[in-house]
Amino acid sequence: MAPDRSLIVVEDDAGFARTLKRSFERRGYEVVLAASIEEVRQVLEERTFGHAVVDLKLGGASGLACVELLHTHDPDMLIVVLTGFASISTAVEAIKLGACHYLAKPSNTDDIEAAFTKAEGNTEVALDARPTSIKTLEWERIHQTLIETDFNISEAARRLGMHRRTLARKLEKRPVK
Repeated sequence: MAPDRSLIVVEDDAGFARTLKRSFERRGYEVVLAASIEEVRQVLEERTFGHAVVDLKLGGASGLACVELLHTHDPDMLIVVLTGFASISTAVEAIKLGACHYLAKPSNTDDIEAAFTKAEGNTEVALDARPTSIKTLEWERIHQTLIETDFNISEAARRLGMHRRTLARKLEKRPVK
């Protein structure tokens, strides 16, 4: 099979990984699954891929390290990062480390395949789009702090300068998945 139709899916949710695998195989891709950065290292010893889909949060590990490993192995590989924890800071880091695109879950195979074709930047993107709301900025900051504190509510609240119960109430309204 042509290297440009080969894909490694790095996802720790086995059900979602199998779904992506079946869907991409129906589109003519040769798909290999990996659930951790260690598995990715083992697979890369034997072969390379044209495409990769990487979950941002791999159990207790960061998918960003996996993006860096894949990009170092093959700088031409098209890497799409998927996340249920989207934030501006992780998007920027993913792109800096070698991802060609960053998608928030839920994303389907159509979205991912389209992202592979949008690896080049687009100077025609409209700049007059609606600005980010204060609530969105607040949520991104809360989420980033939770990641930094390994989801320790008390420590995150301290770093954010708010009471622990206030943070807990905010999380009840918009839970982290």
